[in-house]
Amino acid sequence: MTVRIEKETILSKNWYVLKKVDFSYKNKKDSWEKISREVYDRGNGAAILLYNQHKNTVILTKQFRIPTYLNGNSNGMMIEVPAGIIENESPKDSIIRETDEETGYKIKDVQKVMETYTSPGAVTEKLHLFVAEYTSEMKMHEGGGLDSEHEEIEVFEVSMGDALQMVHSGEITDAKTIILLQYAQIKNLVV
Repeated sequence: MTVRIEKETILSKNWYVLKKVDFSYKNKKDSWEKISREVYDRGNGAAILLYNQHKNTVILTKQFRIPTYLNGNSNGMMIEVPAGIIENESPKDSIIRETDEETGYKIKDVQKVMETYTSPGAVTEKLHLFVAEYTSEMKMHEGGGLDSEHEEIEVFEVSMGDALQMVHSGEITDAKTIILLQYAQIKNLVV
């Protein structure tokens, strides 16, 4: 597909960048078509599923998410895997840092699973997904996120079976978490 960016207009730079993008592309009929779209650029992110093969458990987090509250999640709380924005570092270094900040686990060995666009119709973010084994000896502090980022993250350990049941019951509705739990199930990371 041939695309020409005609104009980019910044609509907001409050938290991240919201732009209006005017562009043209050559359609199937080989003629140029003009379109305008709003695009939200929040940077790329990384997420990880921490699993323990011996205990058959995973580490999950729970925190308030205003967008979900505004779209029907009655209390705004979301159960998720640890995740965050990549900040001038590699995706691997980012997820190791985020894991420490959010969960208190110091991990070193991570395995990249895939990259995915979370909402390609409106958001530029590419999410780098990882898995890593954890042990209780890796727990260095309580976690819970950073005060400077206004994070109040609850960290909990749950059996893989219970986590999958939470997906089935609709208690877990976060896409990255569902993808990583299903990946772990398919690859038999946690029996």
